[in-house]
Amino acid sequence: MTNNDILRRLRFSFDYNDNKMIEIFALGDCITNRTNILGWLKKEETEGYIRLSDYDFAKFLNGFTVLHRGKQDGKEHVAEKILNNNIIFRKLRIALNLKDDDILQLLENAGYPISKHELSAFFRKPENSKYRECKDQILRYFLIGIEKKYKV
Repeated sequence: MTNNDILRRLRFSFDYNDNKMIEIFALGDCITNRTNILGWLKKEETEGYIRLSDYDFAKFLNGFTVLHRGKQDGKEHVAEKILNNNIIFRKLRIALNLKDDDILQLLENAGYPISKHELSAFFRKPENSKYRECKDQILRYFLIGIEKKYKV
């Protein structure tokens, strides 16, 4: 999945308008405009498509966390320069304050049940022998579960 795909799905799931998207980016210390937002939301084959960089998407996810959980005193979110599905999954989990059981329920509601052990492997450090890479399919089903739960 591309950053643009995930951004589109989150916007749809939470029914954010352009101004809200700009606000979320700003909460993550990324100043943007409507033109960029519209370019990021377009599909790859569409004219005007702009590829959303990992760094800018990390800033969006940080802003998404601030929006849903508030700003923490004295702690600044650092935007990663390189993202992978595991980091995105973790950031969404934190932003939405989801526990393991909540995520398992989201995945089950999306038609992709997994065990608690499989889930915990995605949140381990890469050096850990039990660490597993989060494939696009898992992230896609997680986003479908989010949509089913949060779509207004």
